[in-house]
Order: sequence, then structure tokens, then C-alpha cells
Amino acid sequence: MFGAGIIFINSNNEILLLLRDDVPNIPFPNQWDIPGGKIEEGETPDVAVKREMKEELGLDTLNDFKLFKIYKSENLTDFIFWKKLDVNTDKITLNEGQKIQYFSLDEIRKMKLAFNYNQVVEEFFKEIVEYE
Repeated sequence: MFGAGIIFINSNNEILLLLRDDVPNIPFPNQWDIPGGKIEEGETPDVAVKREMKEELGLDTLNDFKLFKIYKSENLTDFIFWKKLDVNTDKITLNEGQKIQYFSLDEIRKMKLAFNYNQVVEEFFKEIVEYE
């Protein structure tokens, strides 16, 4: 399986997370997650992340994002992108998930993110944020 997600970081170095729906038939229900989803057949990872952001967050134009890393595990290859984005979360109309919110690294360290994304966030802060 192939996935694509995106780390949105605001000017306060906080990351935008999405609280997944609380339904039993999805992985990691009711857990915080970075926005993203499955790459559909025939899609490139960047096209998939654009589609997912339109579907989940209603972001029509998503440009100038960069690839952070590709994570490979036994059953998943996950393309993680990133972009600086200051958005008023009250103005976002969610089509998936319960809510979105920005969190600091200290706050995230006290949470258990879906798909083991705590490790991804730690690496992102170490490799990207400290060198910005």
C-alpha cells in the first residue's frame, strides 16, 4: 500500500493535526494524525496529497510543498511532504475527521499519533525546523 501525507507547520512552529473520525472500521479511530491518505492507482504521491487536502480540508490550491521523507515498512510506503502554512482552523470546513488543530512539539510529545507519526514529527523537527 502507498500513502501520502503532509506536515503543515505554522509560523509558531506548530504542526496542524487532524483528529480522525471515531468509527471502528478505520485504522486508528479517534486519534490525531497528519492529514493525508492512500495513493490511488495511477496517481503520483504529490497528486495524491493535493487530492487528499481538497477532500479532507477543502484546500483547493496546494502548491510549493516539498518532500520530507519516504517511510517504508512491511506493508506501507508513505510519502511525507511538508509546507509552511498559517491557516485559521475555524475557517476550514472538514470533510473527514472530527477537527483540526495546531500543536507544539511539546504537546505532540504527550500524544500518541496515528500510524506511529510521533517518530516522523520528531525527525521533521530535528531535520527541518532547526535548520530553517
